[in-house]
Amino acid sequence: MRRADRLFRIVGLLSHDRVTTAHDLAEELEVSRRTIYRDIQDLSLSGVPIEGEAGVGYRLMKGFHLPPLMFDEEELAALMLGARMIQAWTDIGLARAAHQAIRKIKNVVPERLKPELERQELLVPDFNSDPITKKHLALLRGAVKQQHKICCDYVREDGQHSSRTVRPLGLFYWGRVWTLVAWCELRDEFRHFRLDRMKNIDLLDEMFATLPGQRLSDYLERVRCQDK
Repeated sequence: MRRADRLFRIVGLLSHDRVTTAHDLAEELEVSRRTIYRDIQDLSLSGVPIEGEAGVGYRLMKGFHLPPLMFDEEELAALMLGARMIQAWTDIGLARAAHQAIRKIKNVVPERLKPELERQELLVPDFNSDPITKKHLALLRGAVKQQHKICCDYVREDGQHSSRTVRPLGLFYWGRVWTLVAWCELRDEFRHFRLDRMKNIDLLDEMFATLPGQRLSDYLERVRCQDK
């Protein structure tokens, strides 16, 4: 990593309200603490308002902000890969947003980094993209965000059909299929549904409240406990 890039990273890491120690900075940037002390001193001398001291920790003075979009090569590669995944595996709305984000990045990154935006070593094929799943994904994203109940017909793996009214909580992509995690009113329990097996999805006018024990955070905590 170039020193200039490392200095930008340090300023970014110090942009939080909490104090960050030299040890944490050194581990994050894979350099020695001595290097961090020297970089902090140079940043302070250049006018960056850093509060704190060695042995305690550092943070930026409130009100100071980094100029936007100071990315290095690896960060740009990660952003481009993520945007390509969104374009290939999500719905039309998110794909359009990813495309617009890429255009904004291209307009502001330095010339020396623009070749990174065109590199093709990391590809995201969309051969298995299902237009019906994409349509379902767009509808369900809105239902999750607005906390609207949905009603749908569902076909289980064994071919059995059922009709469900559920409270959609979150959407998960497993590398091949999307699933909806929801609170199922029929079972009075968490259930997950593959989007490619959901039929006749209706967004209901009825909204729901996130009740203790029925929230996405409760589902994730249960999963974590089961994995221990």
